[in-house]
Amino acid sequence: MLLWIADFLQHWVSGFRIFQYTTFRAIMATLTSLAFCLLFGPWTIRKLTELKVGQAVRTDGPQTHLIKTGTPTMGGSLILTAITVSVLLWGNLANRFIWLLLIVMLSTGILGFYDDWRKVVYKDPNGISARFKMIWQSVVAIGTALFLLYFTPISSLTGLIIPFVKDTQLAIGGLGFCLMTYFVVVGTSNAVNLTDGLDGLAAFPVVLVAFGLSIFAYVSGHATFANYLHLPYIQGANEVLIFCMAMCGACLGFLWWNAYPAQVFMGDVGALALGAALGTVAVIVRQEIVLGIMGGLFVAEAISVMLQVGSYKTRKKRIFRMAPLHHHYELGGWKETQVVVRFWIITLILVLIGLSSLKIR
Repeated sequence: MLLWIADFLQHWVSGFRIFQYTTFRAIMATLTSLAFCLLFGPWTIRKLTELKVGQAVRTDGPQTHLIKTGTPTMGGSLILTAITVSVLLWGNLANRFIWLLLIVMLSTGILGFYDDWRKVVYKDPNGISARFKMIWQSVVAIGTALFLLYFTPISSLTGLIIPFVKDTQLAIGGLGFCLMTYFVVVGTSNAVNLTDGLDGLAAFPVVLVAFGLSIFAYVSGHATFANYLHLPYIQGANEVLIFCMAMCGACLGFLWWNAYPAQVFMGDVGALALGAALGTVAVIVRQEIVLGIMGGLFVAEAISVMLQVGSYKTRKKRIFRMAPLHHHYELGGWKETQVVVRFWIITLILVLIGLSSLKIR
């Protein structure tokens, strides 16, 4: 919105031309969403407390978590609001990717909100059914794939880019692209949700991964840079940078209130939405495998749950002390803060490895 206003005013005041620079608007989007969460965090926590939407802690988990019972949840609504406001202010609203990302984020946020609401208000520990959740996520993911196929040249979508290998793509076709988009969006959404189990554990890795993907978005949307780095040029992808940086700012602002000991939890409303948004960004910039590298923490958390469930159903034995993976280390003697910070460090390393694929080819 501000870009349109600046376009009008720059005819009289040349200084407004700075709004034409995506990097400037990305910085401002980061600061806006960060300030939003810092300013409205106390109000959000107070309102959630008044609504009595406190977190129910599983009794079979680490006993140190019982003290968290009653801590306000659904704080992810603050993150989503901050991102939306920031993107609408600083993004180019004529860009199709901006609207796609907002729709994906908010639609999965609604799903998470409904799940959280059932758990904390109706005291339903199971929340919504797995079938209902999967159907909703599937509609969002397939809708995303069809949208991109319709509005983006098919030639730039039907090749799966292999990182660290120069000019190498795996031809997957239109159907393959739809299937891949489905698994990336749905998988990342659920993986981030599983990771969100300790104070600050999910928020900062989302910041790191979003920042890493923002660099790919900027490069992919710049014809010269994309050609130099042997990446597909995707017209308009540079505006995805605005969304990614707004996500970084919002999650950093939320982390101020979510850091140990947490005053508010993200809840499904935040985790499901942020994961789906990250998956969609990766699909837009054609870096699905790089997302798997950068988001290795999310992948490990999801795989630990699948292995645990599969092993118990088939052998009646557990592989881990408890799943997801962060609880395994807690029960092994690590303090909560140790798990969180060490997982942050691991994510930082993985993001740097993912970024290195820009030049190592």
